[in-house]
Amino acid sequence: MKIQESIARYIEKTGQTSLVPKAVLFDMDGVLYDSMRFHARSWYETACKHQLVATPELFYLYEGQTGDSTINELYRTTFHRDATEEEKRTIYAEKARLFNLYNDGEAMPGAADVLKAVRASGLQTLIVTGSGQHSLIDKVEHTYPGCFKREQMVTAFDVKLGKPHPEPYLMGLKKAGVQANEAFVVENAPMGVQAGVAAGIFTIAVNTGPLSDQVLLDAGADLLYPNMKALADDWENIMKAVRRAE
Repeated sequence: MKIQESIARYIEKTGQTSLVPKAVLFDMDGVLYDSMRFHARSWYETACKHQLVATPELFYLYEGQTGDSTINELYRTTFHRDATEEEKRTIYAEKARLFNLYNDGEAMPGAADVLKAVRASGLQTLIVTGSGQHSLIDKVEHTYPGCFKREQMVTAFDVKLGKPHPEPYLMGLKKAGVQANEAFVVENAPMGVQAGVAAGIFTIAVNTGPLSDQVLLDAGADLLYPNMKALADDWENIMKAVRRAE
């Protein structure tokens, strides 16, 4: 995708007059941390234990939803009903225990380079995640010191409606103190891309998982990169294109 053309399409489809980024809203799992493989594994093993219909790949499609929403999806598919509150508590606790057991806390390769480039451009950096895993959230300052403020993070604890609903990213805009055309979203999941697009934000997808590129493009991604390193390498070109479009 050519950057200049993507910006022009974004401006046309959103009815904005310009794209003037002041903040970048980052998803966490699969963007800042190489943790989605552990989420998918722990979800799948928990689902199998409870005889819920699922595949490991399914959880990459569900990524970004709240835990309750994911569990309800599994129960609707398997039993044609929503999960009870007790079932949701039990299953999420089991999934969280497995995730904490498997997760190695590894940063996503290239993510630090992206953050360095973004901050050198003078843009704010915020996290907008569907995760409610304290273990990951608590590690952010250690992994990326000085890059994120807890009061500017949007997590599963902060929203009523998870991705693909725009609420998480709308809240991110509010915490950043910017408008939709003054931000970028960086996402790896189709539901996260949908949420960013629905919030009216220029959305950059990085395909760090097993899904096809087309899934992210169909979700509405304005730009697509194969990984975070590729985004870091192209960041200056993105900013140059933004300046030319002003």
